[in-house]
Amino acid sequence: QVQLVESGGGLVQAGGSLRLSCAASGRTFSRYVMGWFRQAPGKEREFVATITWSGGRTYYADSVKGRFTISRDNAKKTVYLQMNSLAPEDSAVYYCAAYGGVVPPRETYEYDYWGQGAQVTVSS
Repeated sequence: QVQLVESGGGLVQAGGSLRLSCAASGRTFSRYVMGWFRQAPGKEREFVATITWSGGRTYYADSVKGRFTISRDNAKKTVYLQMNSLAPEDSAVYYCAAYGGVVPPRETYEYDYWGQGAQVTVSS
């Protein structure tokens, strides 16, 4: 069982930065692939980024590549999403998720555990 709690959301102006954190409980955090997703009002939840167990490989949605960076600290049981050059279209509730397999997936249904979400609002 893994419990996930996001933090670090808020209101930022376009062009600004935010860093989201996702703290996990449970002893086996380091054996989970971690992902970030987001959901804007009226839209489906979409993939943002994912990272392997060791943090050695990361994958991004095209819409955030070059602006967002996912990382993890297994000793702290925390995964991060550094978001730079934010734009209004990045406004959404951001969720972290844990997947118990090996190959990092991009589909929401693959993930086993989810956090409650953190609101990110980017003003123009």
